[in-house]
Amino acid sequence: MKAKFETSQGTIEIELFEAEVPKTVSNFVELARSGFYNNLVFHRIVKGFVIQTGDPNTRNGSGNRSEWGTGGSKRTVPLEIVSSLHNNVGSLGMARSQDPNSGSSQFYINLRNNSGLDGGYTVFGKITGGMDVAEAIANLSVDQNDAPKSPSEALMKTVSIE
Repeated sequence: MKAKFETSQGTIEIELFEAEVPKTVSNFVELARSGFYNNLVFHRIVKGFVIQTGDPNTRNGSGNRSEWGTGGSKRTVPLEIVSSLHNNVGSLGMARSQDPNSGSSQFYINLRNNSGLDGGYTVFGKITGGMDVAEAIANLSVDQNDAPKSPSEALMKTVSIE
């Protein structure tokens, strides 16, 4: 299964690990097909680490910026750890709170190998095209909270599933 992210910086193509982490991928696919991810901001941009999106509080770059990063969907998915899947450059991981089973809608794209995240976050996909787009997002100007100064430059316009 594949996903395509149309962002304000270009297109990112993703391979989803449906067989390895079915609950996480199913949740992501259902949210994507419902339009949940449309016009959300990559609200956390840490150059050389990760870019993160999936918070409905960021829709269209509006809302209270102090709440960016705190929102999610109405359901959670359990932590699914597969020893062969790692937080390497270009892989997608499900963000969560301190509860390992609190993954919801927020996810991150690794900008480098982040092996310290292995075992604590579900890896559910990898970039197969458009890593330069993820890097372009990573290079945007950010504020003191790692949020983009110009949210319109960091939009996830649509997510389609193939």
